[in-house]
Amino acid sequence: MNESVMPQSPGSAPKFLNESEKVTTLHLRILGMCWAGWVFDFYDLILFTFLLIPIAAEYHFTNLQISYLIGASLAATAIGGVIFGILSDRYGRKPVLQWTIITYSAGAFLSGIAGSFWLFMIFRILTGLGVGGEWGTGQTYIGETFPAKVRGRYCAMMQTGAPLGIALASVVGGMLMPVIGWRACFFISLIPAVLVIYIRKRLPESDLWLFGKQTGKSVQKTFFCHGSETLQQFLLLFSKENRKYFILGLVLAIFDMSAYWLTYSWMPSYLHVERNLTLTKSALWILVTQTGGFLGYLVFGFLADRVGRRPAYSFYSVVMALGLVMVTIFWDSIAMYPTIILAFMFLVGFGTGMFGGFGSLFSELFPTSVRNTAMGSAFNLARGIQFLTPVIISIIAVRYGLGGGISLAAFFALLTGIWIWTFPETKGRKLHAGN
Repeated sequence: MNESVMPQSPGSAPKFLNESEKVTTLHLRILGMCWAGWVFDFYDLILFTFLLIPIAAEYHFTNLQISYLIGASLAATAIGGVIFGILSDRYGRKPVLQWTIITYSAGAFLSGIAGSFWLFMIFRILTGLGVGGEWGTGQTYIGETFPAKVRGRYCAMMQTGAPLGIALASVVGGMLMPVIGWRACFFISLIPAVLVIYIRKRLPESDLWLFGKQTGKSVQKTFFCHGSETLQQFLLLFSKENRKYFILGLVLAIFDMSAYWLTYSWMPSYLHVERNLTLTKSALWILVTQTGGFLGYLVFGFLADRVGRRPAYSFYSVVMALGLVMVTIFWDSIAMYPTIILAFMFLVGFGTGMFGGFGSLFSELFPTSVRNTAMGSAFNLARGIQFLTPVIISIIAVRYGLGGGISLAAFFALLTGIWIWTFPETKGRKLHAGN
């Protein structure tokens, strides 16, 4: 018997981890490793935004070139989400988690030796591929193994890795970079990823996925020898059983991703260039938003498990929109009250906590055979589309400033809170190998 399948009594149905009456040490080990991978995943993706000022200065990159580099890494997450999602549904959650970490770690490290625009482009794309694969695989892993009644809070707990990854990037990129230089910042980002790869060797495979494989309910074809099956696996998302929720989920993710990346792709530069904060102070203010984000993710999971996925999303969308409007359009009205500005910065971060709902929501909507493909594709295709947002902001900034572009995020935050009501309420839905 594989170590990941729980004991069964004679003649009984398989006892999966997600049918456990309480959260066990094994559950927490899975959560901890998926969470750690997401911390360093997001750190490697976002670190570039904190280093773009010295990089642009050294290589004389224009704002448009920088936008292309940011956008390319975001676009690559779409490809990575689809490819690694398919691989995970075929080969399992555990090995693909390790492959994604190796990929984004290599991209981050190589960014430190890039000496031209096109090398930066290649290495940021490599980073994006790994980043796109890690989130969906980790969230699928948690969604399949945790009990239904607490799935929302633990999927959201994994998501707390995002604000911590940004916080780590702000410390390294905003405070350590002036001391060690931007290249060294990329080099040291490899160290924690190596530790995560080592630790993940101790994890079991998802027993729900294993059971599906053994009973023929998960994809078992090899990826490189059966390209047509790879396309077929992706096209299953548009089958009669899956297309409605895949399209709804993709649109939801696009709205939320637009709100997020319109906010954060240029936020450090907005605070430094337009609001005249030092790089160090700008980093500290970003830490305030990420503190809000960390708490927002934690609270979201508990709220979603208690009142439902839909009300939680709507509440958070309003909170984020309010914070964004105040720190952009109405900045001058509250500029003399730094404490109030920081309070609204905190609300911006807290509102992004609605990202904590995607893992549980998508896990509950799709069957095991396509769960990671659907989750990785919807979430990361939406993120890939965001390659346009840095460019859009840079264009809008010519006339309305960076704040004018960032303020658009409030509109998309509100759209997220409205669109969630096109979904059924999935709170407490139990998962089986066939669903």
